[in-house]
Amino acid sequence: MEKELGIFSGYETCPVRNVLDRFGDKWSVLVLLALGGVEKMRFNELYKTIGSISQKMLTSTLRVLEADGLVSRTIYPEIPPRVEYKLTERGKSLLVYIHGLVGWAKENMEAIKESREQFDRR
Repeated sequence: MEKELGIFSGYETCPVRNVLDRFGDKWSVLVLLALGGVEKMRFNELYKTIGSISQKMLTSTLRVLEADGLVSRTIYPEIPPRVEYKLTERGKSLLVYIHGLVGWAKENMEAIKESREQFDRR
């Protein structure tokens, strides 16, 4: 078991920490889910779909997801410029796991809330 855990010892060599650090924030999963339901989406559509995110945070989140090859951005040379975002094949392959997490969260949220309340009462 110790040998298996060895790959998790350093940030650079730990695939779990390295990947989750990049898209395990508050917004990335929501952006991926929103883009997963459509072929492509413009920035303002994405902004309105998510709702409670700031434009600055959405821009930052999209850049991280693009850098990791999960989202692609296409800029059309028009006036005003049109920018569209879509999931890459890598991003689409991640959706299966995100949908699993969403299902798990839906199934367990009430029990988790109860556990938190019990913990807080101690």
